[in-house]
Amino acid sequence: MKKRYGTLKRSLLAAFRPPPVHLTLLVPELIWPEPADQFTLGKLAAPGLEWLLAHALLDQRPRRPFETVLADRFALKDAPFGALRLRGEAKSTAPDGHWLCADPVHLRFHQERIILADAGAFELDDDEAHSLSAALNAEFADIGQFHVATARRWYLRLNVAVDHPVQPISAVAGRRVDGELTGNALPLTRWLNEVQMFLHGHPVNEAREASGKPVVNSLWLWGGGTQPAAQPATYSSVWSDNPLAAGLAAMSATPLHPRPASLNEILGTAGASPLVVLEQLLPDILYENSENWRDDFSALENDWFSPLKNALGKRVNRITLIAPTIYGELHYTLTSNDRWKFWKKAQALPAIAQRLAEQGTR
Repeated sequence: MKKRYGTLKRSLLAAFRPPPVHLTLLVPELIWPEPADQFTLGKLAAPGLEWLLAHALLDQRPRRPFETVLADRFALKDAPFGALRLRGEAKSTAPDGHWLCADPVHLRFHQERIILADAGAFELDDDEAHSLSAALNAEFADIGQFHVATARRWYLRLNVAVDHPVQPISAVAGRRVDGELTGNALPLTRWLNEVQMFLHGHPVNEAREASGKPVVNSLWLWGGGTQPAAQPATYSSVWSDNPLAAGLAAMSATPLHPRPASLNEILGTAGASPLVVLEQLLPDILYENSENWRDDFSALENDWFSPLKNALGKRVNRITLIAPTIYGELHYTLTSNDRWKFWKKAQALPAIAQRLAEQGTR
């Protein structure tokens, strides 16, 4: 009788116990890109992440932009980022037509090179964005129709679809783009030159220039295509504030939730295989803000990495940590059994960064 009662008790506990979680974290720019930068990496406390990386299996792949890595999580190759991101903005049905992201940018010369700054690097208000897009729509109605989702994120619906393969915005923001701009073989390049001349004389830019503000003197056109067919769900839930992630979740009919503040916020409610997109380090790298990167990294350490160390083998049975970085696309995998590998010793972040840099050059 006692044995039967014990069996029944264990069965009831198992029935009400949350299922083990396979947690996938996508964290772009997880490792600071300069291993020798003691100002940023020196004395940065990261015992949780250092333990996780020491015990994980690492697959160091070639470098790819954050947006491409995110789309790959949903088994999409050559993803139509414009249509997907717009769908995520609208949080509604898929938009018809051939869409591109048409993000406003400021191009400047620096040491005889052209550097691109996206709208995250300078202030642009909604009225300015709508005024510029309305003027573009009036002038270039034969090409397509512009749509402003936010002051920083614009879209272009082309009247006639063309292939315009360029890098996503995260791959070029804050970087040299001379070659990208002079690619005259691209169908929209000549028209984009007309757009740049038109923007130069617009009253919004004249006012900005008079006030000493960066002007919107070009657009970054990328991610063209039509809305893809529905795909089967890869994850039990998606947790992110990123509109592209929202569009991908909608495409695969995956429940979408706001980006969680901590690991504890999702355990027990995220299902068996959640995807969490933690992209707060990305703008810090794009805008070269090492102080913000340190602050945001410390928050991730306290709210995610240290708790994950304690949760592995209990409420979490598998962790996949994906980090698009300058060192490559880093895939770290841990299972419950990895926590017992006591012989694996953690390294400090500067040593991890240096090792990744050396492995990436082989």
